[in-house]
Amino acid sequence: MRRASMSEDVNKAETAGRGGRYRYVVLAMLILAYTFNFLDRQILGILAGSIKAELHLTDTQLGLMGGVAFAALYTTLGVPLAWLADRVSRTWIMTVALTVWSGFTVVCGLAGGFWSLFLARMGVGVGEAGGVAPAYSLIADYFPKEQRARALAVYSFGIPLGTALGVLFGGLIAAYVDWRFAFIAVGLAGVAFAPIFKWVVKDPVRGGLDRAPGEVAPAEPPKAPAFGQVLATVMPKPSFWLLSFGAACSSICGYGVAFWLPTFFQRSFGLSLTDRALYYSALSLFGGVAGIWLGGVLADRFGAKNKAAYALAPAICFLVALPCFLLAMNVQSMVVAFLLFLIPTGLNLAWLGPVVAAVQHLAPPSMRTTTSALFLLINNLLGLAVGLWFFGYVSDLLTPRYGAESMRYAIYYGLSFYVVAAVLLILASRRLSKDWAE
Repeated sequence: MRRASMSEDVNKAETAGRGGRYRYVVLAMLILAYTFNFLDRQILGILAGSIKAELHLTDTQLGLMGGVAFAALYTTLGVPLAWLADRVSRTWIMTVALTVWSGFTVVCGLAGGFWSLFLARMGVGVGEAGGVAPAYSLIADYFPKEQRARALAVYSFGIPLGTALGVLFGGLIAAYVDWRFAFIAVGLAGVAFAPIFKWVVKDPVRGGLDRAPGEVAPAEPPKAPAFGQVLATVMPKPSFWLLSFGAACSSICGYGVAFWLPTFFQRSFGLSLTDRALYYSALSLFGGVAGIWLGGVLADRFGAKNKAAYALAPAICFLVALPCFLLAMNVQSMVVAFLLFLIPTGLNLAWLGPVVAAVQHLAPPSMRTTTSALFLLINNLLGLAVGLWFFGYVSDLLTPRYGAESMRYAIYYGLSFYVVAAVLLILASRRLSKDWAE
């Protein structure tokens, strides 16, 4: 039975490589899983005001809960789970991960104070640790090289979709029922989706689409390398570090702003919970999808001629996003602000397709999942743990001086990370051709 199942999976992967439709079904299921990932992750941002009022929390505590609590185990467990995914079924790992993080999202709705909610968010991080790196590896085995940046960009649509749905449903449910029921409802939906995901998505042959035309597949799949061998392959490559820390600096700002913008809209723009949910969900959906697709298209179009484009394209996007954010925060019209916010909301996510695709090509196929997890470890440990805490801490620090406007100034300070990210990615662009693993 097992051999038949493996043969079926390989056949589907080979069919996908020749243009079959099944790979798009797989991509759609991976997008849905990623949507649940970010829905459960980002819902806390829109609920922050309601939670703060009931549990009597500070901005710093909210930042710790959304960042450190989630990132502590999410980042550290991601590497060993990815190492395991290079050896066993990636779809099984993702299915279990989806069930665990959705289950702990339900538990968040039962929390009675800071520490119980903090621990529940750690549980969400435990589950989500197995959700992303295996998906990157699956996409690399379902789509040929020339389409991977776009495929990874489309997969990343789960970020704006999940953020938008989390903000919309979380805000509306909290406004008309309460914040606890919002957690419970979205968590149960993810638990119900998990078995459907496992039934539809098959684990393909690893590296099947990386063979040269006419090259015969090996009789047995290559043995997964030891963890030390993966480290020895990617750690000496400067582009790995530059891409990782460049993405991490952008994520400090990206995750931080995404979490705290609803609070800014409440305090500085005076929007109600329902208005914030509608306003910010629309921003996240339209701006995020457009920006991610733009990044993937630019990378696939120009990266084929010059691999430096995989890092240069997002660097330029960050430098354009910075002044647009500042301008959007200082206009009087909510309509004009919305149009201006669309630009940096999109450019903020344009790095996903190009940078993730580049990371996939710094190691051979048998090392991709673990390499992706190492990248995510750096990106999320800084982006999530530091980003959400930084804005909340600076806001509390500036409250005596700026009062309700303290979050505005915290965001001003945080936007400087875009400049650092751009510099690191420009440096990475100079090394990519040399570090690329053909």
